[in-house]
Amino acid sequence: MAAVVDLRSDTVTRPTGQMRAAMATAEVGDDVYGEDPTVRALEERVADLLGTEAALFVPSGTMANQIALRAHTKPGDEVVISRDAHCWRHESGALAAIAGVQTLMLAGHTFTGAEVRTAFKGEDPYQAHTRVVAVENTHNMGGGVVWEPAALQDVTQTAKQLGIAAHLDGARLWNAAVASKLTEKELAQGFDSISVCLSKGLGAPVGSLVAGARDFIRKCHRFRKMHGGGMRQAGILAAAGLYAVEHHRARLADDHANARALAEALAGAKHITIDLARVHTNIVMIDLERGTGDAVVALAREDGVLLGTAGPHRIRAVTHLDVDRDGVMRAAKVIGDIAAAL
Repeated sequence: MAAVVDLRSDTVTRPTGQMRAAMATAEVGDDVYGEDPTVRALEERVADLLGTEAALFVPSGTMANQIALRAHTKPGDEVVISRDAHCWRHESGALAAIAGVQTLMLAGHTFTGAEVRTAFKGEDPYQAHTRVVAVENTHNMGGGVVWEPAALQDVTQTAKQLGIAAHLDGARLWNAAVASKLTEKELAQGFDSISVCLSKGLGAPVGSLVAGARDFIRKCHRFRKMHGGGMRQAGILAAAGLYAVEHHRARLADDHANARALAEALAGAKHITIDLARVHTNIVMIDLERGTGDAVVALAREDGVLLGTAGPHRIRAVTHLDVDRDGVMRAAKVIGDIAAAL
């Protein structure tokens, strides 16, 4: 029987042998006391990559986003975000439940400074005050699309003019850097806070970081503790992240090429529509002209291909380091055959 091809997410990756060796030999200490040298090394390395004064290692991308946005706001404030943003759609209502803030969702997955200006609410006693604009790059539910650098600059400059903070949800910023041929530092320029994830395309088993000015990160550190994110000998996990940052960033181009191959193989398939212009990185959104996403996912599972849904008639496939070109092409055939039979 053929091996399972798991395209549900790039979070399903397993640590490589070299990564496991780095974890096994990591120098550790108690990070709650600030004494884990490997955690400190990871934080310093990521801060340098993003061009910030400091960074903080946290257990998850959700925590990175939530403590950053909480540090920028107070209860009753508002955060302006894109359509289907991760910090709204996939973080369990945490902004409302924990930070006590509400969101205003703009119409597109990317947006302009003019749209931020229109959405902005100042010191009006009858309305929630806008305190932050949050950008997601790449945009998960947008199909892994990459923001144009000029659009990022437009939004961050507008935020500065309005006197509000700009947060970058850069869970897949590594993918955006490879796709745009820019550095992470260039893509993060102008943002007051940045979150990046180690356990998606980079293939580490766990962990994210939030980065920004030193005083801001001190505030986030307190919220990390409050949210239950203080870890002890976390260097074992940080070592995986360090290995991923140093060895797995450039190879993201392979995932992007595999996603393109999958999209092109399915673009002409019966009862399937794919917008090739929006396949920028490692995520492919597959729209079904017949049947439901749940039905196709269930049938594909029977054939050893694992997929996710992104709507009633939309399938999401995500390439990563544990799936090679042969696996991707097998998945394309399975999906195409199922769709043709609907």
